[in-house]
Amino acid sequence: MREQVIAHKVGGRGGGARRSGAVAQRPVRRDRDNDGEGIGTRLRGVVSYLPSFLKIALAIVAGVVVFAGYRAAASASFFKVRNIEVQGTSRVSSAEVQALVRRDVEPSGVWKADLPSLSAKLEKLPWVRSVVVSRVLPDGIRVRVSERVPRAVVRTASGRFRWVDEDAVLLGEMLPTDQIPPFFLRGLNEDDVAVNRTENRERVQKFMELQRDWDAAGLSERVSEVNLIDIHDIRAQLAGDTSQIEVRLGSQDQGNRLKKALEVLDGQRQTAHGGLISYIDLSQGRRAIVGLVTGAQAAATNGSEAPVAAEPATAEPALKPVIEKKPDPRSATIAVRNTRVVTAATTAAKSRDKNERDPKPRPVEKKQDKTQKTARRN
Repeated sequence: MREQVIAHKVGGRGGGARRSGAVAQRPVRRDRDNDGEGIGTRLRGVVSYLPSFLKIALAIVAGVVVFAGYRAAASASFFKVRNIEVQGTSRVSSAEVQALVRRDVEPSGVWKADLPSLSAKLEKLPWVRSVVVSRVLPDGIRVRVSERVPRAVVRTASGRFRWVDEDAVLLGEMLPTDQIPPFFLRGLNEDDVAVNRTENRERVQKFMELQRDWDAAGLSERVSEVNLIDIHDIRAQLAGDTSQIEVRLGSQDQGNRLKKALEVLDGQRQTAHGGLISYIDLSQGRRAIVGLVTGAQAAATNGSEAPVAAEPATAEPALKPVIEKKPDPRSATIAVRNTRVVTAATTAAKSRDKNERDPKPRPVEKKQDKTQKTARRN
């Protein structure tokens, strides 16, 4: 008899479904994270077996190595400053900035440079408002400068002309190549005190306001400077052939008052006393008081010709200089002689007055007195 071997079917070739009990076998993946954790765990395990004093010694050695490496890197030659970049300068001297940076950074090097202290030193330079200093490793320093913007030219007490910004900080002197402003500012307090700085800022702000208004009205060309010593008593000195005339504008509405004052001046200059005008006072409002150099005043309203008033003007005539002369010997001798003559004459006059008050007795009267005395004796 033949033996029949029946093979068990695992699955159909035509895509039939596998038996539900079949399990697919896949290769086992190696977990690398577990390997890393294993290394760390093993290291901690090794360290845990070390004595405590050995752990402390290792920590100290590691700290010393790190500190020595830092000092070596900081003092290395490749941190020596070689390149200084300056940006944003127009009026500030780039050479001056570079010299200050090099002088401050060279002793310590770029790595250990004190940037806040360097910034404070740079901000003390004229025209510098603020700076930003940064390192450009390994051997560079970058300086970005923000300059102050000039707003007015101030005539100082010494007669110098210097620029100021909106914070009333005195900047450099006005150069011949600078554009001349329409008029100057006078009256800035030059003492560097907190109160004075606040008042000076108010003066500069008022100056900028006047300049803006007078430029718009076309009046700036007729003014040479503005006196802001007292911000509540503003005065303008005129320009050109009327530079000797001062216009007193008061504390408000300076634009309209200056316009009226110029109208009054143009009308008064056609009169006989037009060349004698010293000032025009419009500080009280509508009524304009025209002061003359001769000591008289003229009152005008709305630009009409005004009669001369009886009030004296504030202008005073200049005093004549006193010239000292060297003494003349002849003059001194003559003066001594004159003094002696006067003294002798005075003495003689006193003697005459005394004689008149107390006259001397006559000789006859003396003889009578002697006779009377002899008779008495007998």
